[in-house]
Amino acid sequence: MSAKRIAYLGPSGTFSEEAALHYDSTAQLLPFASVAAVAAAVDSGMAEEGVVAIENSIEGSVTDTLDILIHESRLSIRQELVLPVGHCLLVRPGMQAADVKVLLSHPQALGQCRRFVERCFPKAEIVAALSTAAAVEEMMARENTAAIATRRAAELYAAEILARDIQDRSDNLTRFVVLAETDHPPTGNDKTSLAFSFADDRPGLLVSALEEFSSRGINLTKVESRPTKERLGEYIFLLDLAGHRSEGAVAETLKAVEAQASFFRIFGSYPRYMESP
Repeated sequence: MSAKRIAYLGPSGTFSEEAALHYDSTAQLLPFASVAAVAAAVDSGMAEEGVVAIENSIEGSVTDTLDILIHESRLSIRQELVLPVGHCLLVRPGMQAADVKVLLSHPQALGQCRRFVERCFPKAEIVAALSTAAAVEEMMARENTAAIATRRAAELYAAEILARDIQDRSDNLTRFVVLAETDHPPTGNDKTSLAFSFADDRPGLLVSALEEFSSRGINLTKVESRPTKERLGEYIFLLDLAGHRSEGAVAETLKAVEAQASFFRIFGSYPRYMESP
């Protein structure tokens, strides 16, 4: 039997690769250059599943992933996992901090290391890369350039680590999700993610929808909004809640909210991540 194919945001050495290995170390891992490409690989059958970041404890939601789920893909969330994220400052061997004029990394990593960058490299040109590992690949071919990336990336690309754990908080965590054609059957300890919006703009619409959850004793673990991208001032609301979409009060509530909404999409129900003892 062939190994499961899992797409991830590559190249090798990203935190997404680390998450994919943590999720299934026996899988065949397929690197792609963007979150959209990871989703397309799963949508097309090139991979059975895809691992992407969706939320960080410092920078909040990963908007690329949310926008793919809302606007572009019909994939479901099958699993979630949470990994500690420690960033390193990488340079070409022999280079000194005083030589750094350009700093490369993924926008999320740059945001998570904002204080370090502002204090230690206030005059450096900040350049966004498609991923942390892609930043290292590019950095190794450029003069006077550093990258923010993983320890593994330093090993893979023969880079030198100038500084370790440069993120703004030592307890920096990133939540990853596994995208697939279907979500997960009930386990008894599940989470459901969904998005919805309203055609009208009048007082009480969001409150009415949220009361459907509170009146049935359903805990909302996350509430946020994203622009619809159609008109200024119109938003899509995103919720995470405790429970599985197919069971009891949750199923009843989702049906009631869908009846009020003009747009309604369940991203999936999946086992709630539990930290290992």
